[in-house]
Amino acid sequence: MTTKEALAQLQALGDEKLRAQMMKRGAPENQFGVKHGDIRTLAKKIKTDHALGLALWKTGNVEAQHLAVLILDPKKLSADELDALVRTVSWSWVADWLNNYIVDNHADKEALRVRWMKDKHPWAARSGWHLTGERAADDAEGLDLPALLDRIEKEMAKAAPEVQWTMNSCLAKIGINHPALRKRALAIGEKLGVYRDYPVSKGCTSPFAPIWIEAMVKRQK
Repeated sequence: MTTKEALAQLQALGDEKLRAQMMKRGAPENQFGVKHGDIRTLAKKIKTDHALGLALWKTGNVEAQHLAVLILDPKKLSADELDALVRTVSWSWVADWLNNYIVDNHADKEALRVRWMKDKHPWAARSGWHLTGERAADDAEGLDLPALLDRIEKEMAKAAPEVQWTMNSCLAKIGINHPALRKRALAIGEKLGVYRDYPVSKGCTSPFAPIWIEAMVKRQK
């Protein structure tokens, strides 16, 4: 499948009402309003096609970048190539797919995490905090968790929206997975109030860290 053919198929799957809804949520104009399920179905049809994935990514179209994430081969990306993808994300939803499907599975993710945690670029920093949160939850050995909490307390309230989301996630994961630091994580969340009034659908957990931490700890019991 060519880039032109893939874009045509995505455009045909688009819906103007969904496109308008996505734009209200912050999506850029360069998108068609395609359901994620339809993007996944198209990706299954294409299967892995690294060259096509790179070409689709360069279009900057939201759905094209979502599709690219699903057909790229992480093993064929150098650390610098992945860094370039991270810095050219079109929207936060695309960033999350890229982080979950590509960044998490890259051989150099730890070196990139260290680099991105010092980076001022919002999408790079978002990926850095995403990876740090994953490590805080699953393999915190070598991480200075108290220092991370210090940084979150100092920076999160004024962080760019792109960064604030995964920084908050890191805060919650520290609180959930490290009982000795839970009280402090809860206190930071309450003090900063980030996402306190975030709208949440019925049955979903609020991203407000104190609520998120307490809900997940209850599930562990």
